[in-house]
Amino acid sequence: MKRLIIAITGASGAIYGVRALQMLRAIEGWESHLIVSPAALQTIAEEVEMSAPDVRALADHVHSHKDVGASIASGSFRTEGMLVAPCSVKTLSGVANCYAEDLVVRAADVCLKERRRVVLLLRETPLHAGHIALMAQATASGAVIMPPVPAFYTKPASIDDMVDQTMARALDLFGIEVGVMKRWKETG
Repeated sequence: MKRLIIAITGASGAIYGVRALQMLRAIEGWESHLIVSPAALQTIAEEVEMSAPDVRALADHVHSHKDVGASIASGSFRTEGMLVAPCSVKTLSGVANCYAEDLVVRAADVCLKERRRVVLLLRETPLHAGHIALMAQATASGAVIMPPVPAFYTKPASIDDMVDQTMARALDLFGIEVGVMKRWKETG
């Protein structure tokens, strides 16, 4: 069984984390470990047509954001990495500065030190120099910064199409094929 940590933080775009959980749940051989920040609970209530308990139910395992002693807080607990979707600037700052005050940042820090993939779906715009410096710092530590920018070559017909493409692309970074991603100039 392969494991992926998914964190949902307080930036707008909670649907990205929800859709990642839904996609991962449909793939045999993968186990999800979810962390939901307190700010994410507010965002879920505002943006998603699901309750927080329903979102948590999509995960195989749910960890408290304050439990820095959770299994996923240790490098000896094997995972394929971590997806933070969406990633707030606060979380980006914590990851960039190794400020592991909660499990989201601690788990990301552990993945980075173990040289595991960490994908941060940064949801902020416009950006100032401080944001850009944090992205550079996180990238220097090994994180992948992936703003959820829609791919219009796919000719999306709905917001769901754009979310699906973005999340399929994010999961693709972990070698997870979900079967809905349209690749540039690929037929079939």
